[in-house]
Formats: sequence, C-alpha cells, structure tokens
Amino acid sequence: MTDNVSAEQLRLFIERIETLEEEKKGIADDIKDVYAEAKGTGFDTKTMKTLIRLRKMERAARQEAEALLETYKAAIGLE
Repeated sequence: MTDNVSAEQLRLFIERIETLEEEKKGIADDIKDVYAEAKGTGFDTKTMKTLIRLRKMERAARQEAEALLETYKAAIGLE
C-alpha cells in the first residue's frame, strides 16, 4: 500500500513540475517577444537587460556594484 501511495505522489509531483516547466517556457517566449519588439523600436536590449538586473538589486547592493565598477574602470584607465 505504501508503494502505491508513494508512486501516486511521485507521479503527481512530476506532472506538476512538467506543467510548470511548460508555463515557464511560455513566459520565456513572451519575454523574448517583448525584447524583440523593443529592439524593433530602436532600444538596445543588452542595456535593457542590464537595467532589469540592476532594478532587482537592493539599493545598497546596486550602489556598491556601481562604485566597484567605477573603481575598476579607473584602475584600467577606462574613464
């Protein structure tokens, strides 16, 4: 009896994961479409991705990363 319950639970978990993976793929496709639309309008998608990554960061972490980048740029004469 325990094997049947475990097998059924496993099957349900697998099915849920498969469904979520399909949804994730659909969302990823939608995101690619938005980037393509933005690029077609003249926006630089690499810069947009950088902005999105920065917006996800906490303010203090973002400021620290930006300061470190400036320090490194100055160190190699990129300023």
